[in-house]
Order: sequence, then structure tokens, then C-alpha cells
Amino acid sequence: MAQVEATTERVIAADAEKVFDSLADYTGTRAKLLPEHFSEYEVREGGDGEGTLVHWKLQATSKRVRDCLLEVSEPTDGELVEKDRNSSMVTTWRVTPAGEGRARVVVTSTWNGAGGIGGFFEKTFAPKGLGRIYDAVLARLAAETEK
Repeated sequence: MAQVEATTERVIAADAEKVFDSLADYTGTRAKLLPEHFSEYEVREGGDGEGTLVHWKLQATSKRVRDCLLEVSEPTDGELVEKDRNSSMVTTWRVTPAGEGRARVVVTSTWNGAGGIGGFFEKTFAPKGLGRIYDAVLARLAAETEK
């Protein structure tokens, strides 16, 4: 099994603290940011950053649906880490200042990929597909926070 990684980033014309708070708001803003690839969204514990337990299904392709149960932590300032209890997937959101009134958001997901030829295709194509999904999330985050 090879580790697979997908990274996407965007600079948003809003204060880094506002952007981070919006990402960490699982009971409010976060649900609004999710495109059609996400379903069955439910906050099960907490709801604001550290200590949140959130569920959703992520349909990355027409045949691939992940049932995600994510534990949220905040290991450092400006960082949210979502660890999936149902798989090896870990998604890290980093929000840093990018100049006056601007924030850089970098989202990185890693997981243990399949072996063999299936693993080759997963490592080749999955990061691009997940990148498109997170591009949509970041576009919605920008629209929400640049108001």
C-alpha cells in the first residue's frame, strides 16, 4: 500500500481568523461549504473545532463512496485536522495570513492507498478528483467569508 496525497490551496480575500472560524464552525458554516459530493452530513458531538465528531458520505466518483466519521482536533493555531475513524484518511486544513485582509488555505488529505494496479490508478487519479472537490469547497468558503 502506498500513501496517497491530495493538496489544494486558495488565497481568500478575508481575515485569516474569520476564514478559520468559518471552517471550524461545523454546526453552521461548514455544511454550507460542501458541494454535491457530500451527503448525510451530521454533527454528532461538539460542533466548533476541537472535539467535534462529524459524519458525512463523500462520493468521490460514481462508484466510490466513503462513509466518513471524523474526529476534529486543532494541534496548532490555524490548523484543523479531521481523522476518519472508518479509514486511514486524514485531512488537514491550514489557514495562514497572506497579507493584509487575506488568508491562504491549504487542504491536504492523505490515506493508505490500495496495492497493485488498483493502487497505481488510485495514486494517479484520486488526488486530481479530490482536488476538484476541495476546489469547490474553497470557492464556497471564499464566497462565504469575502462578504
